[in-house]
Amino acid sequence: MLSRQIAEKLRSYETPFYLYDIDLLRQTLDSVTAVASRYGFKLHYAIKANYDPRILQTINEYGVGIDCASGNEVRCAIESGFSPNGIVYAGVGKKDKEIRYAIEQGIFSINCESLQELEQIDRIAGELGKVQNIALRINPDIDPKTNSCIDTGQADSKFGISYEEVMENVDVINSYKNIHIKGMHLHIGSQIRELHVFEYLCDKVNAIVEHLTALGFEFDFVDVGGGLGINYDVPENEPVPNFASVFSIISQHLKVGGKEVHFEFGRAIVAQCGELITSVLYRKDTATGKKIVIVDASMTELIRPALYGAYHNIENITSEETRKERYCIAGTACESTDIFDQSVSLPVTRRGDLLTIKSAGAYGMSMASRYNQHDLPGAVYSDEIE
Repeated sequence: MLSRQIAEKLRSYETPFYLYDIDLLRQTLDSVTAVASRYGFKLHYAIKANYDPRILQTINEYGVGIDCASGNEVRCAIESGFSPNGIVYAGVGKKDKEIRYAIEQGIFSINCESLQELEQIDRIAGELGKVQNIALRINPDIDPKTNSCIDTGQADSKFGISYEEVMENVDVINSYKNIHIKGMHLHIGSQIRELHVFEYLCDKVNAIVEHLTALGFEFDFVDVGGGLGINYDVPENEPVPNFASVFSIISQHLKVGGKEVHFEFGRAIVAQCGELITSVLYRKDTATGKKIVIVDASMTELIRPALYGAYHNIENITSEETRKERYCIAGTACESTDIFDQSVSLPVTRRGDLLTIKSAGAYGMSMASRYNQHDLPGAVYSDEIE
């Protein structure tokens, strides 16, 4: 990763901070947009993954739309210069004021996740004298073969409307005058590495579209979500995810009669371009012989390991030692779960060494907090380093 190549230059910055490789971000965007264009697929970036201004500026240059999960994300996308006609707004708990703002901005679609939400959108759009385009977010009941904490598509998930509920309420749904059902949205989860799961998704989408079309629903587009995983184990082996394989699978197996096909990638676009750079503060050994390295980053900068048990590859980028030891890498927060790795093999590590926590461009800074009154981390961009 980039940090290893410029380690000494990084010593001049106050840690912890996020290092963003803008060249790698552009390579990733070049890849995903080029392959998508071959199939005529439409792309939206899931802004929840990372809303850093430079990241958004770069993504906007590629004409990619935005997928939002809150009203403030819609606002952020608008204020960052993204066209409203490329913005979709999902989320299970949209507030009335958020729905109103989205309708007023003329966004492409609101992805509805419950029958009550449909009713609210219809009411608010009526008050505004508008007809709002919406997509029905259908829960496909598919096991995405990923971490259960980021699984969104099984039957008992809080996300989406069950297919059965839609079938039972066709007349109610079609009775609304201030909404236009423009599309259908399905999303099964995140960090999916077993690509055959996308075949199952296509089979479900094909059946659902066929049945709902027979009941009088007319869809212009189908949004199959995102979810493509990255290589957290050895990120250098796969800096750019395998978009081509996913698009090929969808192209071969999705049969929706010429409708537009939309994707909403987040992690796959930005995760590998970001690293969290942190300094070693202290070394100590426990009574059981465990060697603990305390770094100046914590769960307040990167909560995924504490929240999900997520793995991130960690490297000492400044040690010149050849001998290795096994360490527990711990953060500064007053929580026992503030551990980045319980047992990682590193060169002998000392106070002042710089460590990189890799693949941190997604759900890193966007999930940061000020718990324990920690400062939020800064950002350093590869094209600004002298």
